[in-house]
Amino acid sequence: MGLLVDSFWRAAAYCLVPRVIALSLLPLALIAVVAGVGGWLLWADAVAWTQSALEHAHWLATLWGWLGHLGLGDPSGALAPWLVVLAALPVIVIVCVLAVAALVTPALVRLVAARRFAQLERRHGASLAASIAWAAGSTLAALAAMLVSMPLWLIPPLVLVLPPLIWGWLNYRVMAFDALSEHASKPERMAIFQRHQWQLLVIGVLCGFLGAAPGVVWLSGVVFAAAFFILVPLAIWIYTLVFVFSSLWFTHFCLAALEQLRQSPDTLSGVGSPPASSNLPAP
Repeated sequence: MGLLVDSFWRAAAYCLVPRVIALSLLPLALIAVVAGVGGWLLWADAVAWTQSALEHAHWLATLWGWLGHLGLGDPSGALAPWLVVLAALPVIVIVCVLAVAALVTPALVRLVAARRFAQLERRHGASLAASIAWAAGSTLAALAAMLVSMPLWLIPPLVLVLPPLIWGWLNYRVMAFDALSEHASKPERMAIFQRHQWQLLVIGVLCGFLGAAPGVVWLSGVVFAAAFFILVPLAIWIYTLVFVFSSLWFTHFCLAALEQLRQSPDTLSGVGSPPASSNLPAP
């Protein structure tokens, strides 16, 4: 717990470093272009298709009639943009995670290593190809989980729980792997994932819940159409900053855990495989 809290505060402090703030802006241009082009090409058609689907859904006919009696003239037209935004959020979040992992995380790892772990030996336990393959596999698994769980989002409590859990798992898999890829050997990486898997998952889930907060800004761009082109890029940058913080948290935690592992007298003993009670895969 001490390592978890210590790495949290260090990550928060590093977010105020001008170099880190500048790095958080790097993925914004790419993400904003992708989101802008996608919105320009697909927004009107997506909203129209969603509204048509809502209007022709027989199981919603009673609801539309009831809302009509209350004086709401076009409830499906008001709901359709929200549903399109809700469907786009997973794509935006995944693009943010991958952009930060590819463009920012290596620089953050070098920054933290230079400031705190200059004496920590680099054993290069994972190549760039292995990192890309790991991120791609984890992303596909997260997307599959999103698709399978989407019907459950209609249950109000679950829509607040399931997406952050999935993003947390994706954070845990991608960012912890990248934080250790340069400094840890493969056995060391497996040992840290085994010993600290629940702490790493907690970091991922907490950052997943933090990543849900910018959705309020994103949805405000739908409500306040005049401010759409200001609020949506702001939300994307907040997403990016959240994942930069997440990357810093994982980096501080993982490198400190690696340093402790190498100083331990029983380094790498008895950690060849995950415990039987664990259901989390070792990398």
